[in-house]
Amino acid sequence: MTYKTKLGLDENIVAALSYLLFWITGIIFLLIEQDNKFVRFHAMQSLLIFLPLSLLVFVVAWIPYIGWIIADFLGFAALFFILVLVIMAYRGVLLKIPFVGDYAYRMVYQ
Repeated sequence: MTYKTKLGLDENIVAALSYLLFWITGIIFLLIEQDNKFVRFHAMQSLLIFLPLSLLVFVVAWIPYIGWIIADFLGFAALFFILVLVIMAYRGVLLKIPFVGDYAYRMVYQ
């Protein structure tokens, strides 16, 4: 059973959208959705995963000679990771990534 959100969409669609633009949509949906805990969990997890990852890619890219190559591989891995998280959120699964997902769960559900 899916529930509606403040945007008028099903919660699984909004939860999947919270991963779409990395941590930016995570912040947006944390601010918009105050009541739906499923969406807030996925938005919080998106923020906690992709903000540090974006900073890591930015810092690694400054390493001379090989930094761009490593940053590209990290970026492609992040895109694959986003795809997996979007699919799982769309299916309605509360997929908790180790450490980060547990922290996001505690922040939202307790």
